Amino acid sequence: MASSHSSSPVPQASSSDVFFKKEVESTKHIRPIQSLPDVCPKEPTGDSHSLCDAPSLVADQHRWTIYHSKVNLPAALNDPRLAKRESDFFTKTWGQDFVDTEVMPSFYLPQISKEHFAIYQQEISQREKIHERCKTICPPKDTFDRTLLHTHDKSRTDLEQVPKIFLKPDFALEDPLTFNSVLPWSHFNTAGGKGNRDAASSKLLQEKLSHYLDIVEVNIAHQISLRSEAFFHAMTSQHELQDYLKKTSQAVKMLRDKIAQIDKVMCEGSLHILRLALTRNNCVKVYNKLKLMATVHQTQPTVQVLLSTSEFVGALDLIATTQEVLQQELQGIHSFRHLGSQLCELEKLIDKMMIAEFSTYSHSDLNRILEDDCQILEEERLVSLIFGLLKQRKLNFLEIYGEEMIITAKNIIKQCVINTVSQIEEIDTEVVVKLADQMRLMNFPQWFDLLKDIFSKFTVFLQRVKATLNIVRSVVLSVLDKNQRTRELEETSEQKNAAKDSSLDTEVAYLTHEGMFISDAFSEGELPPGITDSTSQRNASPSSEPCSSDSVSEPECTTDSSSSKEQISSLTPGGVELMVSEDMKLTDLELDKLANSIQELLYNASDICHDRSVKFLMARAKDGFLEKLNSSEFVALSRLMETFILDTEQICGRKSMSLRGALQSQANKFVNRFHEERKTKLSLLLENERWKQADVPAEFQDLVDSITDGKIALPEKKSGEERKPADFLIVEGQPYAVVGTVLLLIRIILEYCQCVDNIPSVTTDMLTRLSDLLKYFNSRSCQLVLGAGALQVVGLKTITTKNLALSSRCLQLIVHYIPVIRAHFEARLQPKQYSMLRHFDHITKDYHDHIAEISAKLVAIMDSLFDKLLSKYEVKAPVPSTCFRNICKQMAKMHEAIYELLPEEQTQMLFLRINASYKIHMKRQLSRLNVVNDGGPQNGLVTADVAFYTGNLQALKGLKDLDLNMAEIWEQKR
Repeated sequence: MASSHSSSPVPQASSSDVFFKKEVESTKHIRPIQSLPDVCPKEPTGDSHSLCDAPSLVADQHRWTIYHSKVNLPAALNDPRLAKRESDFFTKTWGQDFVDTEVMPSFYLPQISKEHFAIYQQEISQREKIHERCKTICPPKDTFDRTLLHTHDKSRTDLEQVPKIFLKPDFALEDPLTFNSVLPWSHFNTAGGKGNRDAASSKLLQEKLSHYLDIVEVNIAHQISLRSEAFFHAMTSQHELQDYLKKTSQAVKMLRDKIAQIDKVMCEGSLHILRLALTRNNCVKVYNKLKLMATVHQTQPTVQVLLSTSEFVGALDLIATTQEVLQQELQGIHSFRHLGSQLCELEKLIDKMMIAEFSTYSHSDLNRILEDDCQILEEERLVSLIFGLLKQRKLNFLEIYGEEMIITAKNIIKQCVINTVSQIEEIDTEVVVKLADQMRLMNFPQWFDLLKDIFSKFTVFLQRVKATLNIVRSVVLSVLDKNQRTRELEETSEQKNAAKDSSLDTEVAYLTHEGMFISDAFSEGELPPGITDSTSQRNASPSSEPCSSDSVSEPECTTDSSSSKEQISSLTPGGVELMVSEDMKLTDLELDKLANSIQELLYNASDICHDRSVKFLMARAKDGFLEKLNSSEFVALSRLMETFILDTEQICGRKSMSLRGALQSQANKFVNRFHEERKTKLSLLLENERWKQADVPAEFQDLVDSITDGKIALPEKKSGEERKPADFLIVEGQPYAVVGTVLLLIRIILEYCQCVDNIPSVTTDMLTRLSDLLKYFNSRSCQLVLGAGALQVVGLKTITTKNLALSSRCLQLIVHYIPVIRAHFEARLQPKQYSMLRHFDHITKDYHDHIAEISAKLVAIMDSLFDKLLSKYEVKAPVPSTCFRNICKQMAKMHEAIYELLPEEQTQMLFLRINASYKIHMKRQLSRLNVVNDGGPQNGLVTADVAFYTGNLQALKGLKDLDLNMAEIWEQKR
């Protein structure tokens, strides 16, 4: 067989020997095996003969021994790589002296002939045939490279003859389908006289299967022959490995013997000293542990004493410290196996006691007499309870306080109603049992005083709640501040520890030199200070006496050694000092959430007061009481509610919308009733208005005079001598002839503006309602005057020019005040609501259109008159003619009717339009009469009539300078 990768001890062959030539070449590339170093090559201890006789890994690693023999004779003779065996193998390998010699036959062996092998040849003939086939498939090694491709193709062709079902990975004859496919039953059916044919078929099937088996065996043998070299190499490596293991085992045994001798001579004494030192340290630890157990044993009685004085925080700290000691220093102590569960049950009991105590405190704090002072009830007790609840992570205590707030708010209203009803003699509490019914029997002043009392009590209640919650918030913020400081200290300590780690290696070397284990040196830093000191003293002076039990420091025996906590102090708003211990394990996120919950609870307190107030208002408003209030009463109620809303916003810092919404709802109802009353009143005034000039009482003149600089305010009634009414209403120096309805309309408009000042929340509704009122006045006055509706409604005989002029002047007065009203509302609207002011622009346009229609109506009246009179005009004597006398008479009546009602400028403009109409009709009549401006007799007569008309028109008051331009009545010459 081929040699291994190690060097061969066999003498080298000649260059013609292929086998040994390959062995020699293979050794050039293999690194010699390195053995383990000798740990103590010159150790004098032990038996020298026994040590030197055995093979040595150090001394004998380069000397050839019998263990280096790698090649035996069968392996060399059976080398599969040789095409044929050389006849001169022995002489060529082992020398010329090795020759064949004749071996004499033995007398003890029988003579063997070919007949002895006949039976064997008969048995082996079948296998010989298979072997012959394999030889044709597997050529010798020297021709393998040439026939490899051909053999591979042939084996592949042979394998293709085998059905695929035999080559499946899941081939199993126990499967019925597979079995029927391989051995069909038709070959074994002997019925019907077909026995001979079936037997032949069965034999043919058997031969076919045998052929398939031969093909598979041939291919398997071929694959094995291809891998024979790897197999022989694996066998050689196995033998080498066994030799190495045997040598290694011997070396290890020898090394162990040497180490045992070294341990006995050099180490046992020093180790005994260290064991004694560790034993003494363990005794001191046991003594300290016993003292600690004695202290822990007193935990439960101490907790009972603390709970009897309501020191919940101290009891919880003691329990937490004891639990920490049990888990760290006293873990596994059998006598304390039930103490942990007992402390947990005691801690749960303390939780329940704290919750009950906080509930009692909340009830006592919120149900005190509501006076003006906002002193906190037992602030130190509250701080202690909050610390205990935070320590136990009982963060739902705010829900208890919130529920108590709801109950207190209900009781406040109930108590106020009872106190007020008891002072009213008219209410018989025996007949009227329910408080709501008793409250509904109050008149407005009594009910208003009751509401004022409730609001004042709610204000004090909210101030008290805010003061208490401020204390709770200060505790939470102090714990949060402690967490932040602790985090900073931890970061600083980590930086210091990182700096100390660099000097640890030098300390380890020194401690090892002193005779201590490295693990003991590291654990020494974890011992209490007293033990560390005593250990160092014993190391320095081993001959000194052991320290007495009193030498152990006292903090090692108490719970304070493991639970000493850094405390951070701060002050509450009430001046109580807060000592925050280090064992508050709340996260910053939880504390921030709790602080936000405290603020939300203050908001909820405001919402609760507002909600209870709304229910109180709704209970009184069931019978329509609030809707029946007059303006002054509702304004007083609105101001009281607005004041309370602002006070609660100032206390709690947030707007509560429930009471404001209720006020807005009542204000809307008030505005609707306010508007309907005044619209109904205006409607009645218009339906009874006869459209005659009315006298202006002095109070209305004062009302108009109060509107100065764009400010609208209702004046107070002046007491004293009676003043006579005036004919005109003087507005900024201009007289206005008005009807009585407009005077009252002005007052109504001012009432709308005043209501906006008193109740700012209804500004937009009032603007809409006032716009509706002004539109109603405009449309209704148009129907009554221009539409002649007053003839049927009031019973007027006709709508005169004076009625029209008076209506126009009234509209002009309203138009004059619309900008003032607009500015008043604009100052009280939000910028986003300015779009509502467009209603005033539409109203102004409608009023101007109405005024223009009245003017057009007056012109149309004279136009129809001109058409009627001038159509009968004839150019003849006398001069002036009757037609022009009638025209001048009607013009004088028109002037007389409107001159005192309209301003002079409007009168002039109106008569200019009338004159233009006159010229159109005159020009048309002259054209029909064929009268031209030729200086003839007809022209003279017409000129005289026109001069009479012009003179009379300019003689009217205020029309003297009127430019009439009468030349336009004549046709222009072409």
